[in-house]
Amino acid sequence: MAPTNRKILLAQRIQHCLAPVSAAEQAAYDVARRLQAAGYQACTVGGSVRDRFLGCIPEDVDVTTDATPDVLQQIFPHTYAVGAAFGVVIVRDGDLHTEVATFREDGGYQDGRRPDSVTFSDAEHDAQRRDFTINALFYDPQAEQVIDFVDGLHDLDAGLIRTVGDADRRFGEDYLRMLRAVRFTARFDFELDPETRAAIIKHAPKITGVSPERIFNELTKMLCGPQPQHAFRLLDETGLLKQVLPEISAMKGVAQPPQFHPEGDVFVHTLMLLEMMVHPTPEIAWSALLHDVGKPPTFEIGTHGRETFPNHNRVGAEMTEALLQRLRCSRQFIDCVRETVYNHMTFSEVQKMRPSTLRRLLGRPDFDCELELHRLDCLSCHRNLDNYVFLLDRLAALRDEPPIPEPLVQGRDLVERGIEPGPVIGEILRELEELQLNGELITREAALEWLGRRLTPDA
Repeated sequence: MAPTNRKILLAQRIQHCLAPVSAAEQAAYDVARRLQAAGYQACTVGGSVRDRFLGCIPEDVDVTTDATPDVLQQIFPHTYAVGAAFGVVIVRDGDLHTEVATFREDGGYQDGRRPDSVTFSDAEHDAQRRDFTINALFYDPQAEQVIDFVDGLHDLDAGLIRTVGDADRRFGEDYLRMLRAVRFTARFDFELDPETRAAIIKHAPKITGVSPERIFNELTKMLCGPQPQHAFRLLDETGLLKQVLPEISAMKGVAQPPQFHPEGDVFVHTLMLLEMMVHPTPEIAWSALLHDVGKPPTFEIGTHGRETFPNHNRVGAEMTEALLQRLRCSRQFIDCVRETVYNHMTFSEVQKMRPSTLRRLLGRPDFDCELELHRLDCLSCHRNLDNYVFLLDRLAALRDEPPIPEPLVQGRDLVERGIEPGPVIGEILRELEELQLNGELITREAALEWLGRRLTPDA
């Protein structure tokens, strides 16, 4: 398992990144050292080694070993098997859980995700089954050395995402790896190896064989990670975008009025929104991606020869719901993103709104998400943030009271005054709410007095 002298020299660079050690790393190192003390080979592996080399402190650290699952359960008193057939055992130490996997070789893949069989093996064969060279590095915490069988250190040095071995075979084993290649390329600002890129283009239509949940999870990581705009350009260039999100691919070439959108077409505008995001929530990130999804199907040339998109927010909201349902998102997530897309055009009129209308806007359950989308939308075209600042001022003014206050009058008050339950009660309560939000009714007594006049107009 010993690396060559050249690799030892390269591996020494990782020492600059070894402090401080996270709790998860320390737990993994302890597991590896305990296995070594028992006479087994053991190393940390994969993303944690890669991230250390890149100067990051990993929080998810796996161990790999030649000890089999039954041996692991004998050595460590607190374990549970999560994939015994694949040689995977979790070692528990208090609140810390370290995944430990036995070196293995994988058999054929029939479903494009899982091997049909596995055979316990050695470290070198274990490295050969992994996805990308930068994820196939081992670190021996006792010897403080990186073991590299696949030139992963060279690719880290060169800033290159390259599959381990034959790219066609690696992607055929798990089609999701195509999306992972794009994500890693954007995340680390690396280049995509030409052979790896060619294989993605060749196999892109097969990505639809991956479960919607896994696709959504990978796309969300891209959207919420560094350089999402780079990731989506690469998705487009490799043909993956039109397979997983044809609605976004349709934005390309859809012109917008240059006086409002000097940045370019709908696709360019959307990528600019993604570039403007800073640590977005998944709800904000997907809202930014989908806010103009209704523009391609609503595109028209108006009477003045200008591009228009009538009702694109409504159409976009419907498309958003269908798209996120297709990706099997939760109902709560779908509702938030759909409403944010639907409401994004209302922000242009906020300074002209009646007080009651503005209070309702500020009190919407997803207003924070809507406001951030408005900011991103402005920065990606005209850069006028007047309405954004206005809304921040209004929020500050209402800091000590809720945007939507408790109603002064309830439905039971109307029933007590002889109004039969039905549409009339709703109509009267809406009138009262309007007057309250406009500041015309401040107290319950004033509201009840108004109600008395409303119910006896001739009195």
